[in-house]
This record gives sequence, C-alpha cells and structure tokens, in this order.
Amino acid sequence: MKIKAGIVGGAGYTAGELIRILLHHEFVELGGIVSTSNAGNPVYQVHDDLVGETDLVFASELAGDEDVVFLCLGHGNSKAWLHKNALPNTTHVIDLSNDFRLHADAEFECREFVYGLPELNKSRIQQAQSIANPGCFATAIQLALLPLAQAGRLTHDVHVSAITGSTGAGQSLSETVHFSWRTNNVSIYKPFTHQHLGEIGESLAQLQPQQDAEMHFIPYRGNFSRGIFASVYTPSELTQDEARALYRQFYADAPFTTVSDKEIHLKQVVNTNKCLLHVQKQGKQLLITSVIDNLVKGASGQAVQNMNLLFGLPETTGLNLKAGTF
Repeated sequence: MKIKAGIVGGAGYTAGELIRILLHHEFVELGGIVSTSNAGNPVYQVHDDLVGETDLVFASELAGDEDVVFLCLGHGNSKAWLHKNALPNTTHVIDLSNDFRLHADAEFECREFVYGLPELNKSRIQQAQSIANPGCFATAIQLALLPLAQAGRLTHDVHVSAITGSTGAGQSLSETVHFSWRTNNVSIYKPFTHQHLGEIGESLAQLQPQQDAEMHFIPYRGNFSRGIFASVYTPSELTQDEARALYRQFYADAPFTTVSDKEIHLKQVVNTNKCLLHVQKQGKQLLITSVIDNLVKGASGQAVQNMNLLFGLPETTGLNLKAGTF
C-alpha cells in the first residue's frame, strides 16, 4: 500500500523540492498540497520545473486521510496551523520549520516531536509519531562535529564559517535576495547568534554531555542559489589519519554521509541528499569541511529520508539523486 502524503505551505522552495521528490517516490501517493493563496491553481504554475510532471492543483485544505503531513510553513507558523487544524494521532507530522526542534518545544498538544537527524537519532525516528526536521546550517555543521562529540573529543572552542545560497532565505522577496544586490556579492548575517546554534548545541550535548566548548559561528550569504559550504575547525590531539578513521567509523552505516579523501566542493552535492565531509589536520587545528544542498539534505530530502524511516522503508528510497557537476 502506498503512503498517502499531504503538504501544507505548498508554494515555497522547500515544498517545491518535496513535491519533485515525492512525485517519483514509488511508495507515495501525493494528495493534498495546501496553499491558501494558490488554491485551485495548477502546481506547475508556481513550481514551473514541474511542467509536464503533474496535473495536481493546490488545495485550500487537506483531504483528511493522510498518513503523513509535511509542514512547509514559515518559522512560528507550524504551531499555529496545528492548533487550528487537529490531525488524527495516527497521522505522522514532519515539520520543516524551527518550531519543535529544541527540547523545550518538542511536546505540543499530545504530539511529541523527535529531532530528525538520521545520523544521530535513527532508532528514535523509526518509532516516532512526529518529526522536527533539522535546519540546513544545523545539518551541515552537526554532521561535521558528531563523530568528535561521540568520542568525547570536543574539548576546545569550535569555529565555523559557512556560506549559503539565496534559497536559504526562502521565496519571499527582500533586499538581500534581489539579483542586483546578491550577484557578485558576499555578506555576513546573524554573526554568533544564528537560530540554528540551539539545536546544534543540544545534539552535541546528547553525545558528549560534559563539554563546555563554545561555538563561534559566522554565516555568510553567497551569490549562488543553493547549497551550503561549511568550514569547521577546532584544536585536536588526533592525527589526520586517526580523525579520518573516527569519521569513517561513525558514518559507516549512513547512506548519505561520506568522508572523502579528496577536497570537496559544492557542486558535488547540489540537487542531492548527500553530505560530503573532508577531514584534514593543519598544525594543531582539525579542519572539517562539510557540503550539502540546503533544500535537499538541509530540508526536503532529509524530510523524505525521515518519512522512509517512519514507514520502515530503506532510507535511500526515492532519494537516489545525481548532482550536476558540469
């Protein structure tokens, strides 16, 4: 039997990627795609990369018989939507906002949200009722640090510089996504205060409770549309070979996270659910480079990966996507 899936907030970038993936998922029947501003309009009129792929139209409400509902709403709006739209307890919810990611927000109106980073919480995700999908920066940075935390090796401050494409800001127009501002330009935003720091800290503490290393995170806006390139470094007593062995062991059973011998670049992961990591030692500093697609592994692809785990499917189902490297 196919999984009946619904999407709320169907007009944004993450919803567009989710629709693209689910249309070709062999075990999914994609039903209601809710967009109150587009109700009655063909989906391909908003997501024009889907011309010829689907005749689905946007709905004003869900059908009501969904097995899983993806919430692709702006931060702060998922709680309000769930409060107004009671779903059966048998319906799984996968939320792509930041409303339920922190421990303090994980319980909401008889629902308990499990933090949906499969490389960290796979067994809990498989038993979950609802999932809080991780943030895009948080995904790239956590995957760069989890092996060190599990080994108890996060003993010094961590420095992160990470750059994201313009789709990370969402579909709403603003000065910093305007073409004439963004092109040939780079800028920082929310230095040391980015909202993803909270979920990163909780995940690292889950593996290494007794650590007080501070994280210094500088996010950058890039002049490209999609992807995240993160450079993470911290002092370490590990040799380069020891560190690489530690990372390979940690991710041995993670189908989408790979430790590369060669230096990595962004095009290797764009349009895929992959995270590529490169580990090297320079003097006393251990440098971990991490690259993901912010809309796929950083959002919609990871949401489908979580759905696969919820319904007992192989994690890779519907997610064998190839990057366009040329």
